[in-house]
Amino acid sequence: MARYFIRLSYCGTGFNGWQAQPHVNTKTIQGVLEKSLSVLHRADVSITGCGRTDTGVHAKDYIAHFDFPIVDDIPFMIFKLNKMLPAQVAVHDIILMHDDAHARFDAISRSYLYHLHTEKLPFAHQSFYYTYGCPNLQLMNEAASVLLQYTDFTTFCKEGTDVKTKICQLTECYWMQDSNQFTFRITSDRFLRGMIRLIVGMSLQVSRGKVTIQEVRHALETKSKIGLDWSVPAIGLTLCDVKYPYL
Repeated sequence: MARYFIRLSYCGTGFNGWQAQPHVNTKTIQGVLEKSLSVLHRADVSITGCGRTDTGVHAKDYIAHFDFPIVDDIPFMIFKLNKMLPAQVAVHDIILMHDDAHARFDAISRSYLYHLHTEKLPFAHQSFYYTYGCPNLQLMNEAASVLLQYTDFTTFCKEGTDVKTKICQLTECYWMQDSNQFTFRITSDRFLRGMIRLIVGMSLQVSRGKVTIQEVRHALETKSKIGLDWSVPAIGLTLCDVKYPYL
């Protein structure tokens, strides 16, 4: 048996997130991948992802690892997997790694994009959040820049999340605009459950004058919630980049 990294992308609409679930008729990305790999191996194959994406969240560049007999023809294996997998899931590469390589624990950073637009676009309805009004790019970037000054993100963590620490080391956090399309990019060593969608919601609340920058600072410093917490829909969120020291 050898260890492989698999690089894939997927449209999360219609899936109950990445992680396989014990519930009957629950469709997950991990579940469909393990089923396809097990058919090829004719034995059970388990796969470990670089992180959990929630229901409806997409991935442009997702990394996972699995153990499998030595593959002589990787391009043909990729082709066979893609024929077996649902149309919303695509495998782009399979890479032979050292035996201890770990898709989750070895990742040094992860980047996400959140896309929203102010004009309805029929070909983007599964990956963009359609919102009313034109957001104030300057105000949203002021709010985003504040986050780079902090490491404890209790303020932007969903209630009931069981984690040992809420410390995250952000290295990128900013908004971009292209006509009617707005994109938020954020990079960190790790993320908390619901963190990015809450940050995007906060940015829009600041843009609309419902939350001030001072209130955002106060919440971060006191590790409290913002009075008008709002989590945007998952449909606009995409994991876009995962970095490793050896890949």
